[in-house]
Amino acid sequence: MKTFAIAAALAMLGTAAFADPVEGTWKTKPDDNGNYGHVKVTTCGAKICGTLVTAFDGSGKKIDSDNVGKKIIWDMVPYGDGFYDDGKIYSPDRDKTYNSEMQLTGNSLAVKGCVLGICRDGGTWTRVK
Repeated sequence: MKTFAIAAALAMLGTAAFADPVEGTWKTKPDDNGNYGHVKVTTCGAKICGTLVTAFDGSGKKIDSDNVGKKIIWDMVPYGDGFYDDGKIYSPDRDKTYNSEMQLTGNSLAVKGCVLGICRDGGTWTRVK
């Protein structure tokens, strides 16, 4: 009985150690101003969240932005097969929060969202690391 309890505890620890495939740093599609960012995506409990860690202008030069450090993705639910839904994504260029979904395919992350029935294609983000 003791062996079973230890094995069960180790199995639970082992599953907690597995990272979600979407975890990592992602380069966003350029916004309406030509700027883009790097968003660090992690797990937040059972959901997915992401924070803007660096901002760049259209030429690739690092820029100061009040949005660096801001949560860009939150409450995203992983449904399997690379599909994430029921979360929110904040778009700094439009200062809007969208009900969002994401689709992971290899090192590409297709992002889209809607607010008040108006949907926006957030484009495809690419994995940085």
